[in-house]
Amino acid sequence: MNPIQSTYQDRHAPAFFSQAVSAPVQQILAQCLQGDELSVADACVLFATQGEEAQAVLDTADQVRQKRVGNTGSYVITRNINFTNVCYMGCRFCNFAKEKGDQDAEFLTVEQVADRAEEAWARGATEVCIQGGLHPDIDENYYRDLIVAVKKRVPDIHIHAFSPFEIWYGCKKARLEPEVFLSELKALGLGTMPGTAAEILDTEIRKQLTKNKLTTEEWVRIVKAAHSVGVRTTSTIMYGHVDQPIHWANHLELLRDIQKETGGFTEFVPLGFIHYETRLYNDNPDVVRPGPTRDEHFKMHAIARLMLQGHIDNIQASWVKMGPDVAAKMLRSGANDLGGTLMNESISRAAGATHGQEVMPEDMVANIHSAGLEAVQRNTLYEPLETFALDTSVIRRIPIQGVA
Repeated sequence: MNPIQSTYQDRHAPAFFSQAVSAPVQQILAQCLQGDELSVADACVLFATQGEEAQAVLDTADQVRQKRVGNTGSYVITRNINFTNVCYMGCRFCNFAKEKGDQDAEFLTVEQVADRAEEAWARGATEVCIQGGLHPDIDENYYRDLIVAVKKRVPDIHIHAFSPFEIWYGCKKARLEPEVFLSELKALGLGTMPGTAAEILDTEIRKQLTKNKLTTEEWVRIVKAAHSVGVRTTSTIMYGHVDQPIHWANHLELLRDIQKETGGFTEFVPLGFIHYETRLYNDNPDVVRPGPTRDEHFKMHAIARLMLQGHIDNIQASWVKMGPDVAAKMLRSGANDLGGTLMNESISRAAGATHGQEVMPEDMVANIHSAGLEAVQRNTLYEPLETFALDTSVIRRIPIQGVA
């Protein structure tokens, strides 16, 4: 194979034309280029590729990305606001949660959350992403009051808030069905929801991660309820722990099926497991993997692009999980978005992530340009707000190979 070492405008022929790529893999990739639907079985074949075949998967995903969304990479200026780190659910992959009486326990008032939203707006944010633990003192009005306080202070900011687990909790507190509760939140100013708490949408895996406290069926029920009342959501996966490629492929197929039914997903965000400080890993180091490998990161983004094309066409690379440099390389392996500037990030950091809490907007632009793409500042719904043209005279000459 000829590795792609030159500028992104002078790419070599796709690697899947190499004789080293088997006929079955070539056939699957050719079908992907034609826009055909990728099956679970075919996705598993692609997840098992190595060397030149794996590089062919990335190259194909890059071509499909260009076809579906063009030669742009996007980002959003946002602030993460984690209003409490107190949570009684005891998920073993999480090191963020504290008990109520812990010295480091935190529970912000709605006015404190509004303060942080106002600070974010003053710094150019168009969105606040608001999530927190399932604190026992959250009452039936807290989620409503939080939205009201933020909207009163910053009327024009987009509120992207509350995972399906939090909505499940809010429904229990308020004794309301998800559609009713979500309709109320939307009327008060909820814009969209993060599709987190998905982890792996497989019962046996969820039992090991969370004792299945939010079941696959409950997660799907709440996401579909959100979509039904006009609240769009992201979709996610957390991979690299006790899971296997068959679980990843089944997870992607389920998300695709939901999207076919509702059309409510704005994007797909692969989230690699951060193992360092988690009980899941530290109590079972011989069973639990220490997060995904570099190759798995690349293949996850690429195969998600191929499997979700035409249904969920925004694939986000998380710089928090992988670092800005690796995330930028994902932009030529299927991804088209680098997520948010964040300003604060607590959950991954608590698990041992080391990539910081904030990337400045100008760094986002530079990282996107380094991948040879035009940079676009977007809003939460992927509507462009500002475009930063690529200066090809200063493009960095870095290889885009993801798989060794």
